[in-house]
Amino acid sequence: MAYEQQIADSVTRIFKAVFPNTVNHYDTLFGGTAMQLMDEVAFITATRFTRMRTVTVSSDRIDFKKPIPHGTIVELVGEVKEVGNTSLKVEVNVYVEQMYEKHREKAISGTFTFVAIDEHKKPTKIQVA
Repeated sequence: MAYEQQIADSVTRIFKAVFPNTVNHYDTLFGGTAMQLMDEVAFITATRFTRMRTVTVSSDRIDFKKPIPHGTIVELVGEVKEVGNTSLKVEVNVYVEQMYEKHREKAISGTFTFVAIDEHKKPTKIQVA
């Protein structure tokens, strides 16, 4: 499988509805909840790309561009952006859309770095197509 195809096959999309139990006193999605969802999507993306055990080692710059109100739908999209010897970077973009309208816009973006580990939890080489 070609490297580009390996990246394309690992793109991960998850949709969530924003319910009242996930929002703050401003009626918008908690930042921490958004970051948790982003890390989950990034983890799934990294795992689908490597088909190895991976762990998050850092989250690089997360930009909150638009508030995400309750009663909306969010789409989280994870994509591998860079692959090293034992690590890889996954970009996650979060889009918000109204439930009953077609308009959508990017609300959050961030990058997460993962390391592939072996059964002893030591960094191990990532196999790339």
